[in-house]
Amino acid sequence: MSARVEVGYAAALEKYVPREAVELAALAEKHGFVGTLATDHFQPWLPAQGQSPFVWSVLTALGERTSTNFGPGMAVPGYRYHPATLAQAAATLASMYEGRHWVGIGPGEALNEHVTASYWPEAPDRISSMFEAIDLIKKLFQGSIAGRDTKFAGTFHKMESARLWTMPAVAPPVLVATSGPVTARRAGKVADGIVTVGTSYDRAVTLLERFDRGVDESGRDPAGMLKVLHLNLSWAPTQEQAMAHAMEQWPLGAMRFPKGDIRSPQVFEQIARQVGPDGFDDRMLISSDADAHRARIQRFADMGFDRIYLHNVGLNQREWIEAFGRDVLPAIT
Repeated sequence: MSARVEVGYAAALEKYVPREAVELAALAEKHGFVGTLATDHFQPWLPAQGQSPFVWSVLTALGERTSTNFGPGMAVPGYRYHPATLAQAAATLASMYEGRHWVGIGPGEALNEHVTASYWPEAPDRISSMFEAIDLIKKLFQGSIAGRDTKFAGTFHKMESARLWTMPAVAPPVLVATSGPVTARRAGKVADGIVTVGTSYDRAVTLLERFDRGVDESGRDPAGMLKVLHLNLSWAPTQEQAMAHAMEQWPLGAMRFPKGDIRSPQVFEQIARQVGPDGFDDRMLISSDADAHRARIQRFADMGFDRIYLHNVGLNQREWIEAFGRDVLPAIT
């Protein structure tokens, strides 16, 4: 774990045209944010959000416009991307921006992955498929660094003998995106880190403990693994504005059920009509008080997260970036 947590910017690509998303990330870096996590969507969560650019194109632009770390919070192998294709994309960025690119890999959501019209499996199969894909990707990375071909034949994924001809000397870190303790422990056995989204304090402690246990069981040192949090929040100059932003732009924060099987932004829009202000509980802070946000971020940092990427759910991004760069980030240790 790093001595001081890095607080980065979460680029919600489902809400901004690509050029604006990149400009906001560059602005965030100027104001002290370290690194960018970009969301990988084929569709937005809600029709009103209105965007979903191809994340790998945006990541290249981020590499050019910023100077710190960057990566997709949850790329999903096996549906839109064959694992070898995802590995090639990550290896190319890692070659272009040495030491800066990382890749988060997750089991996916039907909202984005069902567009290929293939069978959408149950959650246990999605998780098993993800781990098998990680095995393929890491073997392809290792073989390519050594200059040899790799062949793979698994239950979910197959690959003919191949190598990545554009490959950095050091493979980009592969993080597992998860919110479940069983998957976190399994991730600790094979991955280079963990990334989790908008969780409660108690769940965060459990996830980190289970991940560390898995790392120990793999014979590695937990201190050498990346522990990443994607933290949703709503800040505005007044409490009323902060709540309005949460209700309008991020009602998902109040949906207390698994969302992986919902296929349509229109369905999320219908569910959002049932969301009330009291549904957000402790999973997302909605406050005009910058110091309350600072205290929440610091509490997660003290748990052992190395990087915390902040997603302010409102469209007041420039105002928020400037306020947090001035009043919040300097006080985080």
